[in-house]
Amino acid sequence: MTRPRATPEADTTGDRATPGDGTTPALIPPGELRRLLSARLGGAARAWLDQALDEAAAHPGTHGPISVWELRLAEAGRRCGPAHADAARVLILHAAHADADALTRVYFQGTADERRAVLHALPHLVPGRPDALPLVEDALRTNDTRLVAAALGPYAARHLDAHAWRHAVLKCLFTGVALDQVSDLARRARGDGELARMLGDYAAERTAAGRPVPADLHRVLALTESAPSAPAAPPRGPDDPHGKES
Repeated sequence: MTRPRATPEADTTGDRATPGDGTTPALIPPGELRRLLSARLGGAARAWLDQALDEAAAHPGTHGPISVWELRLAEAGRRCGPAHADAARVLILHAAHADADALTRVYFQGTADERRAVLHALPHLVPGRPDALPLVEDALRTNDTRLVAAALGPYAARHLDAHAWRHAVLKCLFTGVALDQVSDLARRARGDGELARMLGDYAAERTAAGRPVPADLHRVLALTESAPSAPAAPPRGPDDPHGKES
């Protein structure tokens, strides 16, 4: 049995939360996210969300061909409105304790809107494990700029290797995704000579073709010129002679 698809939501990018206002679902702890969302929803939508979260908590995982909470993911755009659907879906996934296998299933069976919510949910559900990296890598191969932006949240900042992360930054420049959407940009770009070389080559190609160089490129190029942070010294144990007081 194939999960029913939700009707694609209208592109209301201007009404959606963005990293700049601190309300991107990937960046807010679920408890706080629920409080903020409840305050913004009308009565009927808030009641639907409360019921959906209760169902997800009571029946986590998969029961039969499709779980109840997966059906609620498909309804979230219609019930809560496009501007709040990402947050509602993240909360449902969190209440269902979706693991990497469940997230993978939802991602590949879902609409673009549901895939984006899965990407936003990764730092809340599998923060310390790289199991879900294939989902990030898949999103970065698309030309859907909203998927690319969602893929480059805290989970990608933690788990993407240097090569893949550099190419993701260039992908943002190619496709017009603002680098403000890239989590932990300053730390990862700092002192990265290879990224600086790639950015310089891209800028030279644009200039030679008579095309403008994105302003974001100059900003991240300046970050690469900063010295990398020195690693913290390991704590000294009581048996370390260099750690004893004289």
